[in-house]
Amino acid sequence: MATPRPRVKAPSKASKGEVVTIKTLISHKMESGQRKDKEGNIIPRKIINGFACTLNGNPVFSCDILPAISANPYIEFHAKVEESGEFEFTWTEDGGATYSTKSAITVS
Repeated sequence: MATPRPRVKAPSKASKGEVVTIKTLISHKMESGQRKDKEGNIIPRKIINGFACTLNGNPVFSCDILPAISANPYIEFHAKVEESGEFEFTWTEDGGATYSTKSAITVS
């Protein structure tokens, strides 16, 4: 399986107090835990089960993701920005693996 690839579309500039839209997508081959391999063994469940976004270490948005989520989960949310900094986006997978990316924003 290829390494999951997170992608983010977030503005690089905003005015102080502006509400910005952030769109995220992670390319991730999900496994429900209900299929079997060629030998008849159950393929273990492997889904993205959590997402969090912070700005300069402060929580902005987070959610738990349930098994009904599709492969390559897309998440869109809004954030009010008061200061320049760096958004950090983190996806958590069954088993504890995490995938993250960052995006800088300048607030004037």
